[in-house]
Amino acid sequence: MTPNKLTGSGNLSSACPGQSAGLPFGIITGLTAEARLAAPLGYARAGGGTPHGATLAAEYLVTKGATALISFGVAGGLNPALPPGTIVIPSRIVTPDRTHATDPALTACLGGPRHILYAGPDIVVTLAEKAHLHAETDADAIDLESGAVAAVAGRHNLPFAAIRAILDPASESLPPAALAALDAAGTIGISRVLASILRDPGQLPNLVRLTRYAAMARAALRRHVVSLGQIRSE
Repeated sequence: MTPNKLTGSGNLSSACPGQSAGLPFGIITGLTAEARLAAPLGYARAGGGTPHGATLAAEYLVTKGATALISFGVAGGLNPALPPGTIVIPSRIVTPDRTHATDPALTACLGGPRHILYAGPDIVVTLAEKAHLHAETDADAIDLESGAVAAVAGRHNLPFAAIRAILDPASESLPPAALAALDAAGTIGISRVLASILRDPGQLPNLVRLTRYAAMARAALRRHVVSLGQIRSE
């Protein structure tokens, strides 16, 4: 799998204390649409929504001169108190085998810290799985990319942070079509979604609701990027 092309020409780094002015942040996303949202902040690259893809995207951005790495995009909710659209800028990333602390100065510049993020190897689908993981790790949300990006940042001694917006809340399970939607390039395959609906039409109400949540998460990310751009201009 080859991550998608580099997106963006923004540069927030000069507005963040301790960061190298003139050199861009490297921003790793799962979806190409998320990379477009993140473009005002630096150079963004989609990794296809997998830990391996995120690693490849992060390493590529390091070779391009990124002086900090940011994991950006949506996340699944684990804390039932947090609704779709909640922005998560974690103080730490919990993985199955270790915990990565985010860079305090960079995290503060991005508007955090807010909440704890779990980086898992697989998507957590059911309400019961989400509840168990929340109880076990105390994490508020889950994604698949942030642990891999944090590991790359650690290998290269670069600051690391994350900006995520909750998509599916902890109180709801994911419909099967949501698991079939994303391809390795980080784009949504409509034909796969339609095929899943034909196999299981009963999931359609949940899928419609999830689509609404996705719009809420994207809008929250867009607003947050705009707010960071205002910081840059001050």
